[in-house]
Amino acid sequence: MRLDSLRSSQGVQKGRKRIGRGQGSGKGQTSGRGTKGYHSRSGSKRRAWYEGGQMPLQRRVPKRGFSNARFKRSYQIVNLSRIATLGLSEIDILTMKDHGLVKAASKPVKVLAEGELLSSIVVSANAFSRKAVEKIEKAGGEAVVV
Repeated sequence: MRLDSLRSSQGVQKGRKRIGRGQGSGKGQTSGRGTKGYHSRSGSKRRAWYEGGQMPLQRRVPKRGFSNARFKRSYQIVNLSRIATLGLSEIDILTMKDHGLVKAASKPVKVLAEGELLSSIVVSANAFSRKAVEKIEKAGGEAVVV
């Protein structure tokens, strides 16, 4: 069997309705759009959320509860393997920005434990994973929370 020789069974795929092909076709004259009005014209759109003038669902349902999403802190992530490649003895957020490890110095940075450290490094960041702190201290370095 070859993929280019696959065919659907007879009658499985229904042909599309051809509109505007005369009265005898069943979809002639106004082509199923009714007469006059906004939706009979080209360029008319029905928005996905529009319910025909009925009060929309998202306005009918009462708003309740609290979402913490507005207050979530999102960190820029840096792994120890990337820090180790720099070969510096002290690394802070500005150094990470200069070497392209993070995009913005103004956003918080979190150091994660992927990779190994061979030399002692003093790393300054906004947050560290528990294992990252262990690995930095094991190598003789220090993890400083800014």
